[in-house]
Amino acid sequence: MNWQALLKENINHVDQLCEALGLSTEEQQRIKTESDMFPMSVSKYYFSLIDKDDPNDPIRKMSIPSGDTILLDGELDTSGEHSNTKLQGLQHKYTQTVLILTTSNCAMYCRFCFRRRLVGLESEEIAQDIDAVVSYIKEHPQISNVLLSGGDAFLMTTERIKQWLSELTTLEQLDFIRFGTRTPETFPQRILSDPELTQVLETFGKKKQLYVITHFNHPKEITAESKAAVKALQDAGVVVKNQTVLMRDVNDAPEVLASLLKNLTAIGVVPHYLFQCRPVKGVKSHFQVPLQEGLQIAQDALALQNGLGKGIDYTLSHITGKIRVLGTDDHGRMLFQYKQAKDARNIGRIFSMDIKPDQTWLPDQIEF
Repeated sequence: MNWQALLKENINHVDQLCEALGLSTEEQQRIKTESDMFPMSVSKYYFSLIDKDDPNDPIRKMSIPSGDTILLDGELDTSGEHSNTKLQGLQHKYTQTVLILTTSNCAMYCRFCFRRRLVGLESEEIAQDIDAVVSYIKEHPQISNVLLSGGDAFLMTTERIKQWLSELTTLEQLDFIRFGTRTPETFPQRILSDPELTQVLETFGKKKQLYVITHFNHPKEITAESKAAVKALQDAGVVVKNQTVLMRDVNDAPEVLASLLKNLTAIGVVPHYLFQCRPVKGVKSHFQVPLQEGLQIAQDALALQNGLGKGIDYTLSHITGKIRVLGTDDHGRMLFQYKQAKDARNIGRIFSMDIKPDQTWLPDQIEF
């Protein structure tokens, strides 16, 4: 069965959960209320990873609406993506990088998604005109890399991926091209059932280095199938890196996070970012971990790693840039550094702030 046919078997309605998860009537209604606001879709594969007897199973928390997230505090655009949009589907926040929203679809709609304003919905934020994107890049010679994201970039058809690569790999100014995808974890069949995809990646990877930025968040996501999907990408010459979101009751224990990092490096996936969960509407009160606690978790997990596992940065993808959490000073103030910044003058800037014990994010306006 091809991947498109498999995707049609996704679990999209609360009725499909009732028997498998033993939901009460109240739970059914809460889940339905939330999924009416933010769509639910879970691949049969990812659903199979849930321990049905554990209501706190981390796979369940990441994929099945809890009903608790109907508390709508938070924002839908926490990183200022609308203000960074230069033409339909193209964002240019950082000097050297453009982000292309290629689709609003995913194989599984993560409950912690920071783009839930568009994922699973019809959206006018998706790039349709490849020629217009290429023209914009050519007009800005400082751009040296492109990130194809979404939604999930691997939910494009292979033919559409080929169209993007056919154009982008001809641009001499680009050093590399990245794909943002969570399919190795949530739907490895996208990669394993479509040999044409890896053939396309291998062919165009000979013209321009390709990276896949994937999104393992818990050791349970590292399975025989996800390992095989990663290996298929690596065999095609793609470099696979990972970014993890720190989440309450998912991976907010040092030993869990340490196990994840260790298992990733063992299969050749390079850990890159540990992101602070963003204050997204319907996510903020459910998944965010306070910054002080998050820093300690990150430090304790890194202490259990070898050299490669220590490569992650605990980072906020803030409206002003990517802000690394460095530690605390002698006065108990938290130290931060701009790893990337919308205002390029701030790149590398170190600053400190008093952080309250329950504080989970930084203000939009940061004073130095």
